[in-house]
This record gives sequence, structure tokens and C-alpha cells, in this order.
Amino acid sequence: MKYLIIEDEHYNAELLKGLVEKLDDNADLLAILPTIQESVEWLNTHPGPDLIFMDIRLADGLSFEIFKQTDVQSPVIFTTAYDEYALQAFKVYGAAYLLKPIEKEELAEALEKVGRIQPQFSGDDIGVIVEMLQTQQKKYKSRFLLHYRDTYKMIPVETIDYIFLEHKIVHFRLLDGGMVAVPYTLEELEEQLDPQYFFRVNRQYILHIHSIESIHKHFNEKAKIILKRDRNAEVIVSRIKMPQFKLWLDR
Repeated sequence: MKYLIIEDEHYNAELLKGLVEKLDDNADLLAILPTIQESVEWLNTHPGPDLIFMDIRLADGLSFEIFKQTDVQSPVIFTTAYDEYALQAFKVYGAAYLLKPIEKEELAEALEKVGRIQPQFSGDDIGVIVEMLQTQQKKYKSRFLLHYRDTYKMIPVETIDYIFLEHKIVHFRLLDGGMVAVPYTLEELEEQLDPQYFFRVNRQYILHIHSIESIHKHFNEKAKIILKRDRNAEVIVSRIKMPQFKLWLDR
């Protein structure tokens, strides 16, 4: 099986690749593509793979845009962190999907489903799914209850200045200058925090919109961020993240 992974988080792509290889010794990964633009260019210049794994939310927008810009002939398994309400659309239209974090058993079921029905999508089908995704009412966390020494500490979300990963441990940097280690991954926090206020700029940082003092152009189409309360921090927005970062700033 020759397959393609469209996913903007390298860790998630490698995890998926490992699971596929455990289930199919003959699986041949053709490419890992992180953006809509790169995916469209690849699909326009290569023969269609036997299967495409497609993350819904990419660095430069929703992956459904790919279907509008090129004729996707391969069966698709969508990967998503959206809740069950939004996934009802996939069930209605017969799409195969995987809910993150992906489990081996669920991947095996999705592969079996694709083998049976070979789902294809029309523009109308995609439009309905996009509408449901965009209108879903997702609830985000307003506070975190953390174990602190011999007691518990409540951290309201509005007191978080930014979030960073250091020595494999995630920390909240608070507005009062305090720092708290938390038992979450950046991937988990990215899904739990309201994207209107928080944005993951790279593998180490999730920033609150009010933590940003200034933004400067950096080499290779990147950007360097100066933080209001920690000017010594080195925060670089990757080239891949820049389109989505600009959209987030311009809301």
C-alpha cells in the first residue's frame, strides 16, 4: 500500500506512520505534507496514492480546501481532535476518520472500512462537514486544578501569560511572574484552551495574545516574538506556522 500523510505536527505523523507499519508490512509512505499548499502541489504532480491520511486542521487552514483546489481520487481517512458532535457529519457521509490520539485498533477498523467502501466525497459533502465543524460549540477550560505540594492550587486561565516546554516538562508562566509545572502535554493544552486567546507558535511555546510585546521579521520567512514580561525568552514562529499565526493575530 502506497500512502500519504497530510499532517502539520511531525510527532503525530511519525506516530501514525509507526502504527500503519505495524498493521501492514508492505506499507510505503510516499510523503508527509504539513500544509494545504504543499499537499495540492504534490497531488497535482504525482500519481494518486492508494490511501491518504488527512488531518483536518493544518497550519494554513482546514484541509477540506485541498478538495477545492485539486481532484482527489484516492480514498481518505481523516484524522481529527474534534468532538463527537462534529464527527456525526463524517458518519452520515460514510467517511472514514480517526479521533486523536489514534489507537491501533481504531486504525485497523478505519483501514478495513476504506477497503470495503472506498469513500469518495463531492463538493456538497465537504461543504456540509465544514459547516458542522465551524458551527460546533466547543467548551474550553476556564481553570486548572493542580496538585501543589500537600494541597491543590487552582489556576484561572486568565492568569496564564504563556506556556512553555522545558526539559520535557510543561510549565505555566503566570501574569504575576510565578511558574507552575503542569501534568499536560502541549498538544493536550492546545485542544483545551480557547484558540481566540491562545496560539501554539512552535514546539516549545503556546502564547496568550496579551503576552506579546512585539513581532519582528526573522530569516527564512519566520518571525521573532518579544514577550512583555520575559524579554529574554527566544520565541520563534516557524515558517510553516506563519500563515495561521497571521490569521490569528488579525481576528
